[in-house]
Formats: sequence, structure tokens, C-alpha cells
Amino acid sequence: MTEEIVTKKNELCRLIEQHTGRDGAFETAVPALFFIRYSKASEPAYRVYNPCMCFIAQGVKEIMLAQEHFVYTPADFLVASMNLPVVGQVIKASPEIPYLSFKLEFTQSQILEVLHETQLQIVTRENARRALFVGYIGTSLLDAILRLARLLDTPKDIPFLAPLYTKEILYKLLQGPYGVTLAQIAMEGSSTYRIREAIEQIISHSAEALRIDELADIANMSVSAFHRHFKEVTAMSPIQFQKQLRLQEARRLLLAESADAADVAFRVGYESASQFSREYSRMFGAPPRTDIKRLKEKYELPVQI
Repeated sequence: MTEEIVTKKNELCRLIEQHTGRDGAFETAVPALFFIRYSKASEPAYRVYNPCMCFIAQGVKEIMLAQEHFVYTPADFLVASMNLPVVGQVIKASPEIPYLSFKLEFTQSQILEVLHETQLQIVTRENARRALFVGYIGTSLLDAILRLARLLDTPKDIPFLAPLYTKEILYKLLQGPYGVTLAQIAMEGSSTYRIREAIEQIISHSAEALRIDELADIANMSVSAFHRHFKEVTAMSPIQFQKQLRLQEARRLLLAESADAADVAFRVGYESASQFSREYSRMFGAPPRTDIKRLKEKYELPVQI
């Protein structure tokens, strides 16, 4: 890491500390920009990533997509190019040197807008690519990140400049070595674009029975081609993808409500409470009742089981 990058990274650390001040994830005044701060290593957090670009100014984080592990540090950035169920864990943080990160969410239409306005020449390939990747942060991209973050010190400039600086960040990403991977989510007809449409269908109907033939039709692929491309993009099968969505939603409901585990199992799409309990235990390390009780005690939430 060059001295110039270290200097810019330190400025971003100052901005994140200034606009957070305590642990947690905070939505900023800049649209779709979040600052995250943690003063200690965290336990695994299960969530669905929206399309986003993340940069760690300080600390280290690990993201797991199915069985694949992505570790990124202040020398890297991470991009999720479409909605993906992941497990994230801060693995390096302390009160003296907290974990500090910048997260910018974006949409497929924003990618398409940048491609049209800049007339970037992207060579598409038929094969889909993994929708999560880690790349090396360069000075040019870090400059664009800083420009967007600095707007928080001049709020009157946000409405006009934030869209421009967001486009600049996306433009820099599209120019980089993963530009094709990112561009394909917006390019109608590409394998990645068609898999994205199938993913959106699964997410919006996660509690319903999975019909692979219908998903393949949405993607305009044969069933075998759909399975192959889906796994290339997400690192999991459609059934595994849906299972992660269901179990994440079940855990959220159990934490938020005083609901019975069997009732929640049926609400998220399971037909068998015993199968739900087995798969929940496999994913979260304990049966629903035990897991939720531990979480509520850990975070001092009312235990209503």
C-alpha cells in the first residue's frame, strides 16, 4: 500500500468516525451511502447483500458466499453485483483501532446509465461470472470514494454532486479488471442479466415452492444451462439459495416476534417443522429456540420464546 493511499485511507477513517461516533451501521445523508463502525470482532451476521461496493478504511472482514470465503482489508474493495445471501464477520477490530468501512449501494439502472453516458466498450462473454468479487483498491478509485464521503461536510452540495460522484465510482469500477462482471448485470441478453432476473423471482417468492423449469424459462435457458450459470453466479444451487433466504427470514421473524418456531417455519415456506429445525441448526449452529434465546441474551433483548 503506497503512502498516498495510506494518507487518503486515514482521511476516510476520520470522516467515518466523525459521522458515526459509536458502533453500528449508519445510513448517511448521501443517498445509498452507509458508514459502518465496530470496536470489536463480531459474530457471523447473516443477510442478503444488495448490489453494493464496500471499502474497509480500517480493520479486516470476511464474507462467506456458500462455501467460498472472501477476506478483504484496507488494501481491497468488495463488490456484490446482485442480491446475494451472505455471511459476514468482522475479524479484526478493537476499541483503539475500530473496524471502519464505507458501503455504497447501487442499482442495475445506474450501471446501465453509466455505460450509456460514457460509451464504455465492454466485451460481453456468454458465460456468467461470480457476482461477488474482491479487487485491489487503487488511488483513482479511492479518490472518487473520498470525494463522495467528503460531501457529508458540505450538505448543501449533496443533491447536485452525490449523483455525479456515485457515477464516477461506478465508472472506475467498470474500467477495472472486473468491469465485464459488473456490466453484465445491466446488459440485457447476457447470461448474468438473465440469472439476475431469476434471482429476483426467487427472492420475491421465497416462501413458494421452487419451480426450476419456470426459473429456466425466465432466464431463457435450458434447465441444465440454468443450473450451471446460476451456480457460477451465486456459488450455490437455486434450492440452496432459496434455503438461505428462508432461514435468514425465519431468524429475523423469531428475533422480532414472540412467534412459535413451527409457525415461522410454515410462514417462510417449510412444510415440515422438523426439517426446518434441522436445517436451521445446520446453518446457525443451534436449534431455533436455543439460538434465539442466546442472541436475545447477548444483545440484551427481551426473551419472548
